[in-house]
Amino acid sequence: MIEVIELLFFAYRDFISDPDAILAEFDFGRAHHRVIHFVGRNPGITVADLLNILRITKQSLARVLKQLIEDGFIEQVTGRQDRRQRLLYLTASGRALQDRLAEPQRQRVSAALEAAGPGAQAAWRSVMLALLNEENRLDVEKRITAPSPAMTPLRAPGKGSNHD
Repeated sequence: MIEVIELLFFAYRDFISDPDAILAEFDFGRAHHRVIHFVGRNPGITVADLLNILRITKQSLARVLKQLIEDGFIEQVTGRQDRRQRLLYLTASGRALQDRLAEPQRQRVSAALEAAGPGAQAAWRSVMLALLNEENRLDVEKRITAPSPAMTPLRAPGKGSNHD
């Protein structure tokens, strides 16, 4: 069993190696990658929901978000119905970076699943879900299977909007 655990550590090390090199070009870290990923998968996500997904402190998220907003990768929009909400969207630059970060990971996972043979994807999914804390499984399963909402802001695009 220790070998399986060790393989997970080594696989994760290599799985993140390509994105880490890309992130270094921008002086970003893994927290930036996670924010870009989850904002991209959940356009219009609230800061509160993002905090719940990432399980990091407000201070940590604030630092990362500030940098991503200032560098033009994320746009923050005030909620239409609840003006206290801050809704997050990737800009065109953010979507391009998201794609660039994900592509080597997609290729790595695709090649691994193909090499593992038929049924590998279903088995992998089962193992990953089983590794989650039981109280988190249903929420994670819903998140990974739900289609992403439309990638438009909840307000009419105006001056300075980076949405296509």
